[in-house]
Amino acid sequence: MWSIPEFYGRQLLLLLVLSPVLEEVVVRAGLQEWLMRRAPQAVAPPVLVSAATFGLLHLRSGWPHSLAVTVPGLALALLYQRTRSWRWCAVAHSAMNALAISVCGL
Repeated sequence: MWSIPEFYGRQLLLLLVLSPVLEEVVVRAGLQEWLMRRAPQAVAPPVLVSAATFGLLHLRSGWPHSLAVTVPGLALALLYQRTRSWRWCAVAHSAMNALAISVCGL
């Protein structure tokens, strides 16, 4: 069985590194990029669809949480729209997770 520090270390690794990278690769570099290439002149649909998808990915934590993370998902989608860099989105995502952990705990 894991010790308490090992458990929290694994949780922090998951929330601050693995989840942000994986979610941003899938949602921004995957879905949003695909939508942006399909309709180069359309700005709102790729941003809104990727933000909504980001919220739905968090549905396992319940509807209130899913809706709450849709707003930061919108900010991340706008960041991707401007920079076209999933890496910057992953850094911002990790920072948002760190803020949430510091306020709410694990």
